[in-house]
Amino acid sequence: MISNQEFLVKDIPSTDSLRSKILNYRQREKLLDKWLVKRLDSILPQVMKEAGIDCWVLINNEYNEDPIFWTLTTYNQITARRLTIMLFRLNKDGSVSRYSVTRYPMDNYKQLWNDQSISQMKTLADTIKSWKVNKIGLNYSDDFAYADGLSYSLYRDFVKELDESEKAKIVSAENIVVGWLETRSEEEMVAYNDIVQIAHTMIAEAYSNKVIHPGVTSADDVKYWMMQKTTDLGLEPWFDYEVSITRNGKEHYEGDEIIMPGDMLHCDVGFRYLNLCTDTQELCYILKADELDVPDDLKEAMKVTNRLQDIVVENMILGRSGNEILKASIEQAKKEGIRPCIYTHPLGFHGHAAGPTIGLWDHQEGVEGSGDYPLHDNTAYSLELNATVYSKTYGCDIRMAMESDILLKDGKVYFLAGRQENFHVVK
Repeated sequence: MISNQEFLVKDIPSTDSLRSKILNYRQREKLLDKWLVKRLDSILPQVMKEAGIDCWVLINNEYNEDPIFWTLTTYNQITARRLTIMLFRLNKDGSVSRYSVTRYPMDNYKQLWNDQSISQMKTLADTIKSWKVNKIGLNYSDDFAYADGLSYSLYRDFVKELDESEKAKIVSAENIVVGWLETRSEEEMVAYNDIVQIAHTMIAEAYSNKVIHPGVTSADDVKYWMMQKTTDLGLEPWFDYEVSITRNGKEHYEGDEIIMPGDMLHCDVGFRYLNLCTDTQELCYILKADELDVPDDLKEAMKVTNRLQDIVVENMILGRSGNEILKASIEQAKKEGIRPCIYTHPLGFHGHAAGPTIGLWDHQEGVEGSGDYPLHDNTAYSLELNATVYSKTYGCDIRMAMESDILLKDGKVYFLAGRQENFHVVK
């Protein structure tokens, strides 16, 4: 006799139980503004010094903001105001002075534009000239979109006010931007674990009989349950979630496709909370009527994928480039008989964040530019990859795609809120 006793709806995590720990808007503003000041006082001097740039300029217009504008401003500064200019000077004592050349004052920035008979651009240029700086960093980059936020027209208007000697000091601020975005503060690193735990809890509830009714529920039903739950909790999805079905070894049944016994489900979920993004992929198996557990070959396939995760983690050594990590990981995986595909990426303010790219699914040979960037400490990543494994259950190769969020601190890698090592199961 096959008993259903073990599959009663009980002891399944409730995402709603986490509501009390999720801050409301006002609480978030207070916390994030404190975090911002600490980041500006500690991380920004560090990355400007490492970049060798003593003057950094960010120029943007209202509704055409630089991609990193919001990471440098208070929570209530939702957009730029008219022409908004922010100016940073690395001082000899290692601190950074912060200024604004704007019509409206900005918290944490000293207002420089006091004589409105002189244009903002000329005020900016005259200030920089008086400082006698060595380099002027501007946000343009061939490799990182986040560091390429300066528009052509604003660049033109700025350099028009510079003499030739000052123009010669202009360099890309790419390393400042990437360093600022990728480096996590102590407070952020401590908080990140519980943020990712929200994602794990929501997926566990979605992958249960509380949400899935085999033969009735569709892939999109599960997807939109998670999308709605995310917004109901006051979190922000940073991409359109995905739930797909592998059936009889064939992938990517999705949309209105009804979930059936014997299906393997795959989800991809990511949201932003407290300015930090999650990105998680987990797997679920729908038991057949005569099954009490996931088939052994599928369990083994997950172990192979977990081993591939371990291999990438073992090769994440400080100072190595993304391409070096990718190459070493693929070579090691193949020696162990694993068929790998690695596409791990930085995580932080953005989901596909700034930092070293460790492969793309369609570029396993390496990624020019962002893949050459080195691995730094106090950074976070989405360990995204898949292993192709033969399945006796399905009678063919299947792709085991998984994604876990990790933190690199003091040269060691930590899984944020753990990782999936066993299938979610629905009867």
